[in-house]
Amino acid sequence: MIQGPSDSPGVIDLLGLLAYAELGSFFRLADDAGLAPSLRSKGQLAALAAAEQAHYQTLRDRLEGLGVDPEEAMAPFVEPLDAWHSRTEPQSWLESLVKTYVGDGIAGDFYRKVAALADEETRDLVEGVLAETGRAEFVSETVRAAVDEDPKLAGRLSLWARRLVGEALSQAQAVAVARPDLAALLAKDPKASGDDGTGLGDLAAVSRMFASLTDRHSARLEAMGLSG
Repeated sequence: MIQGPSDSPGVIDLLGLLAYAELGSFFRLADDAGLAPSLRSKGQLAALAAAEQAHYQTLRDRLEGLGVDPEEAMAPFVEPLDAWHSRTEPQSWLESLVKTYVGDGIAGDFYRKVAALADEETRDLVEGVLAETGRAEFVSETVRAAVDEDPKLAGRLSLWARRLVGEALSQAQAVAVARPDLAALLAKDPKASGDDGTGLGDLAAVSRMFASLTDRHSARLEAMGLSG
C-alpha cells in the first residue's frame, strides 16, 4: 500500500477535519453533561468532554509541528460539519446520546480508513485520538436502560439512528469529494481506487469506502438495544 507523507495536503486535510470534529465533540458532550438527569451521568459526560478537548489539543500540536496553522487547516470543514449538526439537531437528551454514538462512530470509521492510507505517524496519531474513552459503553448502557424502562422508545430511536447514518454518509462523502487531496489519499489504496487513467478513480474509491462504513452500524444499534 502506498502511504502519503505526513505533510501531504491530504494528511493535513485529515488532521484539520478531525481537529474540528474533536472540538465540536467537546462542546456537545459538555452540553450533554449539563442536561444529564443524574450527577453520575453529569460526571461521566464531563470526563468524556475533557478527553475530547485533550484530543483536539493533540491534533493542534501535530499541525503546528508540521508548520501548519491549525485554524487554517480546520477552516474548510467548519461549514460542512456545522451544517451536518444543524440538520441533525436532537430533540431530547437520549437522541443526543444516540447521535454521539452513531454519528461519531461512523465518522471515526471514516477517519481510520483514511489514516490507514497515510504515513505511520499519522495513522498512530489518529488511532490514539479515536481510542475509546468509555463513551461507547456509557451511551450504550444508558440508552439500553432507557429502552428497557420504556420499550416504546426503541422504534423512535431506531429511526433516528437510521437517519443519522444517512446524513453522516452523505455529508462525509460531500466533504471528501470537495477536498480532492483527501479523495486522492483514499485512492492511494490500489484495492480501492480502480484508477483507469480517466481521473475518476478517486471518486470511485470514495464511493466504495463509504459503502463499507455501515458494517458496524448494526452492532452499535444492538449495543443500545435498538433494532436495525
